[in-house]
Amino acid sequence: MKRFLLTALAGLTLLFASCNSQKRIWYLQDAAEFTPEQIAEQGQIRIQPLDRLTIVVNSKDPELALPFNAATGYNALTPLASSSISSGSSLQVRTVDEKGMLQMPVLGELKVEGLTRGELAKLIAEQIIQGGYIKDPTVNVQFADMKISVLGEVVRAGSYAVTHDKMTIFDALALAGDMTVFGQRNDVMVYREVDGVRTIHYLDLTSKDIFTSPAFYIKQNDVIYVKPNKYKAQSGEINQNRSFYISLASTAIAVATLIVTITK
Repeated sequence: MKRFLLTALAGLTLLFASCNSQKRIWYLQDAAEFTPEQIAEQGQIRIQPLDRLTIVVNSKDPELALPFNAATGYNALTPLASSSISSGSSLQVRTVDEKGMLQMPVLGELKVEGLTRGELAKLIAEQIIQGGYIKDPTVNVQFADMKISVLGEVVRAGSYAVTHDKMTIFDALALAGDMTVFGQRNDVMVYREVDGVRTIHYLDLTSKDIFTSPAFYIKQNDVIYVKPNKYKAQSGEINQNRSFYISLASTAIAVATLIVTITK
């Protein structure tokens, strides 16, 4: 009977330890089912200085749109320049300058910093109509090469293209193959620059409070760093010490062999 109780106790201990180990790698541990959570921001990515954009103006009469798609001194051809848009002009990359201004053919300089892609498209269309150039313009704005970086305890660390608005921290981690089991889920760092100011946000992905964080939605050029947990740190320290002692032992053996050889 005593042996049975000891065995049962050991089994329960292992079960609880296993549950705790599993819980360490769960996301949103305190989120209740069917509980709506208020999101802090709309998640639309806003244009910043030095962003690179492709802007295409179209019309029922393609010839009228050609001047707005022409290259300027502020433009560079994209890698897709060999393919033509419906108006017959090649895609161009237009760079927002450090003051948040964008040089557009015909229209001149536009203040674009802080606008979403949709807001900029609407602004350009309105300027074209007000100038009497085209009555029915349609404008498409895309980010040319917007990227984020994901580093640390993830399966595939690296830089990844942002292809759509409302990319969340979970989307970014998914691009990198998710965290490894050694990643700290309650202390993920997001490094961000806004208006020349560097900020660092620390996110607890095990809590539903993540939804109210300004870093829940990822912005262009964000750097996400997943810290290693104590188990990975201890493992690294053990391996480092093991390598040191192996190296020390190898050196000692080599010295001893040399001494024996010399004294013969």
